[in-house]
Amino acid sequence: MSSPFVTGIESNTQTSMIVLLNRHLVDAIDLKLAMKQAHWNVQGPQFIALHELFDQIAARMDEHADTMAERVVQLGGTATGTSQSVAGTTSLPAYPAEATDERVHLEALSERMAAFGKSCREAIDEADGSGDADTADIMTGVSRAVDKDVWFVGAHLR
Repeated sequence: MSSPFVTGIESNTQTSMIVLLNRHLVDAIDLKLAMKQAHWNVQGPQFIALHELFDQIAARMDEHADTMAERVVQLGGTATGTSQSVAGTTSLPAYPAEATDERVHLEALSERMAAFGKSCREAIDEADGSGDADTADIMTGVSRAVDKDVWFVGAHLR
């Protein structure tokens, strides 16, 4: 699996980074869908603030997914972003689909976002150790943004 584009990255590194990025791509899509589920169904005194916040975070997750998917293709791979891929390979626990209470949504999203952020930080080290500074940089940007969004969500739990 080598890229038709000249990246200067060894083919074994390309292959491992494609796997790493696709693993995080499906989790990013899953997290985006969880955000939309919460956006549509949240109820409580903070409704409008949370409704808007969840939609903003979903949009950012969509941007992260797009960046990761494009990097996969740049490295010569195929981005795996179908609903079947997401359902079959996400590392995140199933979202409580029947939830309406704002606290349930906040806790469920906070937990999933924190897990995704931790995984992104691990991916930074893996990409850096493989010699792919660009993928490490992408994952750093995702990690930084997710940590900020965890803070935004968590502030509603205090």
